Amino acid sequence: MTKHSESDGQVPGNGAGAFAVDLSNCDREPIHVLGIIQPFGFLVAVTPDWMVARVSENLAEFTGTSPETALGQPLSDLIDREAIHTIRNRLTTLRGPDAVERIFGVPLLADRPPFDVAVHFSGREIVIEAEPAAAEPLEATSVVRSMIARLQQVDGLPAFLREGARQVRAITGFDRVMVYRFDAQESGEVVAESVRHGVDSFLGLHYPASDIPSQARKLYLRNTFRVIADVGSTPVPLMPQRDPDGKLLDQSLSLLRAVSPIHVEYLRNMGVCASLSISIVVGGKLWGLFACHHYAPRLPSMAARSAAELFGQMFSLMLDARENAQAREYEARGRAVTDRLLATVAQDNDLLDNPQWLADVIGDAIPADGIGVHVRGQTSLVGLTPNPAQFEDVVRLLNRVSSGQVFATETIAAQLPSAAAHGDVAAGMLAIPLSREPRDYIVLFRAERLREVRWGGKPEKEIVYGPNGPRLTPRKSFEAWAELVKGTSQPFTPAERRVAEALRVGMLEVLVRLAETAGAERARASERQELLIAELNHRVRNILSLIRGLIAQTRDGAADVAGFITTLDDRIRSLARAHDQITADRWGPARLADLVEIEAGAYLRAQSERVVAQGENVLLYPTAYVTIALVIHELMTNAVKYGALAGQGTVHLSWERDVHGGLALDWQERDGPPVATPTRRGFGSTIIERSIPYDLGGTAQISYLPAGVHARFTLPEPCVAGVTAARHSGPMPISLGGATTPLDGCNVLLVEDSMIIALDGEDALRELGAAAVSTAPTVRDALRMLDQGPFHFALLDFNLGVDTSAAVADKLIELGVPFAFATGYGEGIGVERWPGVPVINKPYGLKELRAAVSQGQAAPPADSAAQQ
Repeated sequence: MTKHSESDGQVPGNGAGAFAVDLSNCDREPIHVLGIIQPFGFLVAVTPDWMVARVSENLAEFTGTSPETALGQPLSDLIDREAIHTIRNRLTTLRGPDAVERIFGVPLLADRPPFDVAVHFSGREIVIEAEPAAAEPLEATSVVRSMIARLQQVDGLPAFLREGARQVRAITGFDRVMVYRFDAQESGEVVAESVRHGVDSFLGLHYPASDIPSQARKLYLRNTFRVIADVGSTPVPLMPQRDPDGKLLDQSLSLLRAVSPIHVEYLRNMGVCASLSISIVVGGKLWGLFACHHYAPRLPSMAARSAAELFGQMFSLMLDARENAQAREYEARGRAVTDRLLATVAQDNDLLDNPQWLADVIGDAIPADGIGVHVRGQTSLVGLTPNPAQFEDVVRLLNRVSSGQVFATETIAAQLPSAAAHGDVAAGMLAIPLSREPRDYIVLFRAERLREVRWGGKPEKEIVYGPNGPRLTPRKSFEAWAELVKGTSQPFTPAERRVAEALRVGMLEVLVRLAETAGAERARASERQELLIAELNHRVRNILSLIRGLIAQTRDGAADVAGFITTLDDRIRSLARAHDQITADRWGPARLADLVEIEAGAYLRAQSERVVAQGENVLLYPTAYVTIALVIHELMTNAVKYGALAGQGTVHLSWERDVHGGLALDWQERDGPPVATPTRRGFGSTIIERSIPYDLGGTAQISYLPAGVHARFTLPEPCVAGVTAARHSGPMPISLGGATTPLDGCNVLLVEDSMIIALDGEDALRELGAAAVSTAPTVRDALRMLDQGPFHFALLDFNLGVDTSAAVADKLIELGVPFAFATGYGEGIGVERWPGVPVINKPYGLKELRAAVSQGQAAPPADSAAQQ
C-alpha cells in the first residue's frame, strides 16, 4: 500500500481475531500490533512487578534461555541483576507517553558480549529490546555537533535540504537518502536527494497521499525513527500473541517492529533490501521524511541510529526556524503594505471602488493575476478575472463557504464546477471578507499554472491478482509517469493567508470606524495598541532571555547530550505549566495548591498522593508564581532522583501567612533513603537556594538532614495576592578598539532583576574579559554598590518591575562610568535623556554585547580614581 510505510498484510492473532486487509480497509490496518519483530534482536515484555509476560521466539539465540522457560519467571532469572538495576534507573528518566530510552553496551549476561538496549512503556508492560552492541562505540555528541555545524553554514532552503540528505547518508551509509516533503493534500515529493554513484535518482518524483495512509502518518509522529534491516529476513513472532485480557502488544514505539508483507513487496519491486526513515516534524506536524534505501541488507548500530534520530530532531528544529524566519520576513513586508492600505482607505473609503488601486497595493503583499471587488452590491474587476456574471457565481459560493473568514483554494472548480469555464484565467482564488455578514469581498485570482507532474508510477492504483491475493498490489514500476495538471493555480501559502487575515481584520476595523466620527478615540486606541505591543514585546523578550539563561546554565552541568536535553526539557515544561496557570485568568494571580498538584502529577502520576500539601488557598502574583514553580520543580526532581520519592517515602509541603502578610513555605521529606550533604552544587541547587532571595526578596534555607531534606522559604507580602475562602488539605563614550575581550581587567556592574538572566549576563561579561561582575536586582542595591567601589562599565536592565534604572543611569553619568541598556522594550524607553548610550534588546548574545561595549571608550582600571 505504501512506498515508505507498512500499511498492508495480515496481522497475527488468535484464529478469528486476525485482521485481513483488503481494498475496503487497508488504510485502517492496525500496523502497530503486528505481533512480529525483525530478527536482528530480541524482545522481552515484563509486568510492573518485573515478571516476564512476553518474549520473542528467538530468545534462546541471544540468551541461551528458551522462551518457554522464561515466560512467567522473574526477569532476574533471565538477565543479570546489575543490568536490571541499570534498566530500572533509566526508566525513571522517561517523560511522556512516547518516550524511549536507549542504553549502550549493557552486559545483560555475564558469559555473553554486551547488548545495546531500548526500553519503553507499552500500556502496563515494560518493553525491553536488545541487539548485540557495536564493536566500536560511536561518539554521537561530536558526530551530531559536526553535522549541525555543516547545516548552519548553508544558505537557502534547497541547499539546506540537500545538505541534510548528505549528512544522513554519511552517518547511515545507505545507498540513497531522499528528503520527502508532503504538500497540503498530503501527496509527497522528493525535494532533495543524496545517492551513491550508479544508483537511480528519484529527485522530483511525486507520490500520492495514499502511499502513506493515516495510521502510518500517526506512527511517524509518535516514533520518529524506523529501520528495516533486511527485507528478505524471516520475522520472529512474539509469544504469547495476546495477554490474559486478549490484548496484542502495542509496538508503536518498538525499534524491532517487523514489516507488513505488502511493504516488503514494494521494497522488493524496487530492488531495495534495507530501508530507514527519519520523521521531519515541524510545528507538531509531519513535514516530511528522510527516506533511505540500500540495495543490500544493512543495519547501522543503535548508537549510529540514535545519532541519526537526534540529527533528524535538530534538523526539524532548524528547518522550522528557517521557514519561520522566511515567513516573518514576508509577513513584515505584508503588514507594511496592509498598514499603508488601511491608512489610505480610512481617509477615503471610495478607494474600495477602485479595483486597479487595490490590485496595485494588495499585489505588493499577495501576488495575484487579477482582482475582483464586491462592495455594497457593486462589482469591479481588473486583470485576469471571471466575467461579471461568473464573478457573481463566485460571490454566491463565498456566501455559502467563507463564513466571514478568509477563504483560499487553488482549484475553484472543485467547489464550483461551472468555474472550469474560466480556469485558464482564474483557476484559484483568495477571498477577503469586508463585512461581518457574508456580503462584501475583495477576491484575488490566480491563473492556471500548467505544470508537468512526474509521478513515481501512476497515482491511480489498480486491482491486480498478485501474491497477496485479489487486492491492491504495489506498483511494480517506480519510473516517472508524467501527467499535465490543469485547472490549478499556484497555491496561496500559509503566510499569504495570514497577511490576508490581518488585512481582513484591519479592513473590518476601518469600515466600522468610518461609520463613527470619534477621531480622538482612534488616536487613543492607537496609543493603547502601541503600549500593548511594547508590553508584549517586553514580556516575550524577557521569556526568551530566561530560556536562553536556562539553556546556558543547564549545559554547564550536563554530562551528556541526552541528560542536557532531558533536564532542559523538564525545566522548560515546569515553566510552561506555571505559565498555563497564570495565563488561564489573563495573567492574574494563581493558586499555589494547583502548582503543587500539577508538579506532583507530572512526576508521580497515579502516586501523586505521596506529596502531601496543606495550607490556606493562597494566590500568588505571576512573577512569584513562576519563580516558585522553578524552585518546586527542582526540589521535586531531586526528591525523585535521590530523596524520599526515589524510594517509598513522602514529601510534606505546608504553607501559612506570616504576621506581615507574607508567606512561609515548608518542604519536608520523610521515610526516604539516608540523605547526605551534596558535594557538588549544580544549577538546580542554585535555583533552590538563590531564586527566591534574588527574584522576590525572600529567604531560602535548606538542610540535608539524615532523615530527609528540609527546606524553608519565605516570600514577602507583595508576592501574595490573597487567600480564597476554601482551604487546601549620555555618559563618557566607550571604545575598546574592537577587541575580542574589550572588558579586560574591568569591574562591571550588572543591574538585572531576574536571577537566571543575571547569571547568563554575568557569564557573557566575564567572557568579554571582565575581572569582576557585581549583580544588583534593584535600584537601591545598584546605588549602594556604586557608593562602595569603582566600576569601569555597567549594563542596566531598564525595566526593574515597578521601577526603572533611570536613577542608576544618572549616577553613572555623574561618576563618568560608561554604560549600556539591555531591555525587552526595544529602543522605546526614552533614551533621549541619555544621548549616545547603547541599547541592546533581550535576549542578547556576545556579539550584541561586544558591539554595545565597543561604541565608545571605557576608562581602563587604572583610571578609576574618579569614583573614589
